[in-house]
Amino acid sequence: MLPAEEGDVDRLRRLLLKAATAGASAGVVVAGDLLLPSAVVAADWNRAAFTATSLPEAIRAAGAGGSSASGGIVIKTVDIAENGAQVPLEVISNIPDSQNISIFIEKNPMPLAASLTFARGAQAHVRLQVKMAESSRVRVVVRAADGRTYHASREVKVTLGGCGA
Repeated sequence: MLPAEEGDVDRLRRLLLKAATAGASAGVVVAGDLLLPSAVVAADWNRAAFTATSLPEAIRAAGAGGSSASGGIVIKTVDIAENGAQVPLEVISNIPDSQNISIFIEKNPMPLAASLTFARGAQAHVRLQVKMAESSRVRVVVRAADGRTYHASREVKVTLGGCGA
């Protein structure tokens, strides 16, 4: 062999050994059930709350019943949304130790649009796009660390082509 060819063979040998080691490691993880995708992705979601078809049912399933009205929840959104498929929404909770924000759209087929959990000490502030089937009230429920729930709401009008609903 020529010296240049020996270097190529060494590189190829190293590449094959790395690939074989990686493949064997992945096989051990999968075969040993050490990687459970269902336990990693969306393991902690509340199916009953997200599939509820009425607002009272969704609120009850989310454990947000009996909440108190609060001025400590700020809902920023448009008054009139020209496109119900993308309604910008920003929620800021000034309630101390806010741990969860749930967003309900009253007239949607499935009212619970989002439920977000925050680590202790994190600022409960979220900005997202929600889909609204029609003009409706947006209700935000915040759960504090002490277990108390608070709510605020805001009406959003959805137009069809910008001409009014």
